[in-house]
Amino acid sequence: MAEVKLTAELRTEFGKGAARRIRRANKVPAVLYGHGTDPIHISLPGHETLLALRTANALLSIDIAGADSQLALPKQVQRDPLKHTIEHVDLVLVRSGEKVTVDVGIHVEGDAAPETLVVVDRTSVALEAEATHIPTEIVVSIDGLRAGSQILASDLVLPRGSALAIDPDVLIVNITQAQSEAAAEAQLAEAEAEAGIEPTVADEGEGASTEGSAESAGEA
Repeated sequence: MAEVKLTAELRTEFGKGAARRIRRANKVPAVLYGHGTDPIHISLPGHETLLALRTANALLSIDIAGADSQLALPKQVQRDPLKHTIEHVDLVLVRSGEKVTVDVGIHVEGDAAPETLVVVDRTSVALEAEATHIPTEIVVSIDGLRAGSQILASDLVLPRGSALAIDPDVLIVNITQAQSEAAAEAQLAEAEAEAGIEPTVADEGEGASTEGSAESAGEA
């Protein structure tokens, strides 16, 4: 994963009022910490930070005036639920070659065999990877898989230098037999019967109405 360079400014004011002023200036308040150092309070350029954090586990090169650039990963990102803007970012310091544990998204591709149902149990998986070589996603192929097939964490093809940070027996994708329309209707009828729901009598009503019309026609 390529580094994204961001130029930061040190913050000297804190609190909600100071944070609002930073956001009004199209910047994002952030905290940089890790490796036993004291937290560094900074502000980041708003638009560039928003673009950078569209990628999960983005590797950021933070350039602070008067100091060496620091590599960091986003630890926690607070977003405005309505505006979708970034409110605050916690960044954790990393070093080149250092191992970190991150969640990486699962991307399922291909088509399973006909008349099957694909159930994705996990949309991401925890990996231990080098901070400077975090995969953007893990691709899982289900092409041609038949009902009864399962893909476990141990079946994932991981990039070189990455290792699972979860139980290898964790289920990722499950391929089951698709339910037929008749089976679905039978299951629905059974559920309605258990719930005490009487079957509809629309057909009987329609028959009575037809018979009544015939009698009326005969009388006429």
